[in-house]
Amino acid sequence: MTGKLAFRNMRRSARDYLVYFLTMTFVTALMFAFNSLIFTEDIEKMFGVAGIMAALVGLATFFIVLIVAWLINYMVRFMLEKRSQEFGIYLLIGMKKKEIARLYIRENALLGIAAFLLGMVLGVFLQQVILAILYSMIQIRYDIHMEFNTACILMTMGCYGGCYILAILRSGRKFRKMNIHDLMEAQKKNEEIKESNEQLKKWLFPVSILFLAVFAGFIFFGGIQSAGNALFFLIGLVLVIYLFYIGLSSWLVCYVRRRGNGVYRGQNLFLLRQFSSKLKTMSFTMGTLTALFTVAFLGCTIALMFSDYQNKILETKFPFDIQIYSGDVEDDFADEMAVIEGSARVLDAFPYYIYADIPAKEQEESADVQGKTRADQVNVWLSTHLKTFGDMYRNKDGSPDRKKIKKDSADGIFYCRYDTYMKLSDYNHLRKMLGYTEVSLKEGEYSIHVKERIREEVGAMKEDIHIEGDEGELRFAGYYTEPFSQDGHNGGDYVIVVPDHAISSLTPYYAELAVDIEGKAPTDLGKKLDELTEPDEWEEEETPSRSEDKADAEDIEADTDFAGHKWMTGNSCCGSDTIVVMSVSNMVRDNLIPEMKYLLSALIFPCFYIGLVFLCVALTVLSVHQLSDSAKYRFRYAVLKKLGMNRQEIGMLILKQLAVYYLCPVLLACVIGGSVSVFMSGKFIFYTGIHTAVANYFGFAFLLFFGIYVLYFITTYVSFRRNVEV
Repeated sequence: MTGKLAFRNMRRSARDYLVYFLTMTFVTALMFAFNSLIFTEDIEKMFGVAGIMAALVGLATFFIVLIVAWLINYMVRFMLEKRSQEFGIYLLIGMKKKEIARLYIRENALLGIAAFLLGMVLGVFLQQVILAILYSMIQIRYDIHMEFNTACILMTMGCYGGCYILAILRSGRKFRKMNIHDLMEAQKKNEEIKESNEQLKKWLFPVSILFLAVFAGFIFFGGIQSAGNALFFLIGLVLVIYLFYIGLSSWLVCYVRRRGNGVYRGQNLFLLRQFSSKLKTMSFTMGTLTALFTVAFLGCTIALMFSDYQNKILETKFPFDIQIYSGDVEDDFADEMAVIEGSARVLDAFPYYIYADIPAKEQEESADVQGKTRADQVNVWLSTHLKTFGDMYRNKDGSPDRKKIKKDSADGIFYCRYDTYMKLSDYNHLRKMLGYTEVSLKEGEYSIHVKERIREEVGAMKEDIHIEGDEGELRFAGYYTEPFSQDGHNGGDYVIVVPDHAISSLTPYYAELAVDIEGKAPTDLGKKLDELTEPDEWEEEETPSRSEDKADAEDIEADTDFAGHKWMTGNSCCGSDTIVVMSVSNMVRDNLIPEMKYLLSALIFPCFYIGLVFLCVALTVLSVHQLSDSAKYRFRYAVLKKLGMNRQEIGMLILKQLAVYYLCPVLLACVIGGSVSVFMSGKFIFYTGIHTAVANYFGFAFLLFFGIYVLYFITTYVSFRRNVEV
């Protein structure tokens, strides 16, 4: 008997709360599809950094489990309150509370299982879509094939089932404490509107708007400069969001009481009373939904930023097919060439030097005392003038902090210890390999090749630096900004190009090899090049101290990262890039681009994952609240019909009621999320040099948001209108 009743009630709940049922189905599908990225064996075999994707998707799943658990708990309690009178009647006819609690738990369990099974079916297809997108992003062919990983299924089942079990048990405990009176009155609690101190609380509305403006200024004018400032900002922002809704509901109540000019226009009185009463009973929920919408906006914005970086900038980071660094200027790259020639057909192999004006030790010590030297003048200028560094390398009086510059240069953090030079013939050979036009310098001239990202900032540098040739000071001939591998190979951010005859006074600083090959490089070529120097050999080498008196530790060739790459150290550098940095000794374009795209995808996919789930959860709560109150609104709209409103007018009134209710948390989230997104986008564009309008990322995130929003809104409108039609 109870089994049939539970099944019947489950079908009714699935119909009455269809939006919730479909959302849980979609969340299950997303959870399974994204969790499959953690257990994809093909990815693990391709990249040594596959653990990054697993870690970030797992972290995203943790936050999603928290919010899904909140949604399930909220909905289970919400449905309990809506059906409390029904359960009270069950008690009156003789059923025991334990039996009713078991019945309710069984209903929700059946509803959850149905959504889970349907979600798993949808998840199998969604998994193929996500894997196809991922493989396309990392430039690897993907053949559609079904994957049923037991660990993935168990993980999805555990996350989903755990959320449901906790919510059901919590509601069961609450149910056992209620009596017949509590059950009969539970539904009325949300209908009670307690109005107290409204005149005082209405001032929270303008105050909260003022504080939102203050927080916007806090962001855009550099108020967030530490973790403490960020924590203060987030706590304050959350409080302001909740105070906004308390103040708005009180302001609306006071506006209606004083009979403002707009109260009696059209159906405004009806709409204002409905909206103010809803805010009164849902102010905390509205604040939570605004926070969810804001996180959804930010997650999608971040994902779009790094996706844009993948498409526009990453390809330019590795212009040469193969490029190899060596800190030993005597290196002839014979071993590397043997590996390359054994793996691909070589079209052009060009070894060359990067030079430096290295002074004698006594000259350098004298220069440190005087604070002047031409050996690192460009490095010092960039360290003290680029916006990336701010005042990091300046003393309080504004002068360069040469000790800090020297220390960081020795560690290869941004720039080399000395300025980097290249002779014109080598420069033109490399330009020819890349398909650029050759450059000519007149007698007594020099040029500088810089990253396009910093071109606008270095315009005045030519006036402050002095480049010496064999016969005196050289004249500046111009900047060049084509992609030129300036993340540690051809200098960091820049390289100074001088005539061949002017290079005689300079010292070879480190050696480079650029190789052009036919077709694509084998997938394991980079690993083979890295294996030429065994890790054991690096560990056995005596590592020089990086203190000031041993800052020129140039005999360290490389360190390794988590992916096994040889990272450039010693007299190498990586430039001023700060968001995405990849500076390795052995650079194989066709190996590194897919790996970098995979690393960026490990951030892009979880951000989209979080954004979509948070958005759907928030919209579900909005929809369910309106649809569950449709019986109450049916009576009210019937009264309006008797007062003379026709079917079309009632339909327009329903549209206005739902639009105001739906737009309230969305508009506030747009203001907050939009401000933060524009700020982040501006910083991202500045630090990466990508050519995109500041508002583009938030604009595309909003379009995605709007598409899903419209689907939920239309579904709610159609269902609501059908429920209230008289």
